[in-house]
Amino acid sequence: MKKFPLITGLALSLLACSSVFAAEKTLRIGIEAAYPPFASKTDKGEIVGFDYDIGNALCAQMKVKCVWVEGEFDGLIPSLKVKKIDMALSSMTINEDRKKSVDFTHKYYFTSSRLVMKDGAVVDDQYASLKGKTVGVQRATTTDRYATEVFEPKGINVKRYSNNEEIYMDLAAGRLDAIFADTIPLNDFLSMPRGKGYAFVGPELKDPKYVGEGAGIAVRKGNTELVSELNTAIDGIRASGEYQKISDKYFKSDIYGD
Repeated sequence: MKKFPLITGLALSLLACSSVFAAEKTLRIGIEAAYPPFASKTDKGEIVGFDYDIGNALCAQMKVKCVWVEGEFDGLIPSLKVKKIDMALSSMTINEDRKKSVDFTHKYYFTSSRLVMKDGAVVDDQYASLKGKTVGVQRATTTDRYATEVFEPKGINVKRYSNNEEIYMDLAAGRLDAIFADTIPLNDFLSMPRGKGYAFVGPELKDPKYVGEGAGIAVRKGNTELVSELNTAIDGIRASGEYQKISDKYFKSDIYGD
């Protein structure tokens, strides 16, 4: 007669343990914290920004624990491959070249690319006036690829950096004539005191060959379960209004795109 309470108690204990284990599921998220307004660090060393807030919202939606792992942008995919992180959420453009190494969720925002120079500078669609000048780009990005394939053959000097913050410093120091980067972070740069005297110049790059399908979350090749969970979570925070709430905190216009 006492077996039933014992069995019931054991079953409840197992269920409780199962719930604890589920609640303790952890995702290690790689991020480069030097790309405002998407990710940067406060004076206290805390990560802030759109990517960071979106990641936390996704983890809450998925009911998992987030552990953020900082790294340089060009080290995020290698970190995925050696399993130091489970996903990379760091404004990474979805393109065919990267798809050879990692799998992506669908986009969580979209941005074009453009040049920034001293206010008053003029650049035509063929970049003829940039010949002999030095343009700063972030290493291992889509803008780096475009600079390699389009700028350098035209006699434009390309200088590569680990992050945009280093580029901004060299621009201010006069070591660069221009920056070529994604439009959204450049908008942020131009809105700040350090961006005074600079402006967008030349054509806006929207070619899918270079700007891809938008920014997505990268995971290890073959991890279709995590991709599916993240896609569902992205759809979830967009449907609930959480995505828009976070976007409005950083941007004046819609960055999700069509």
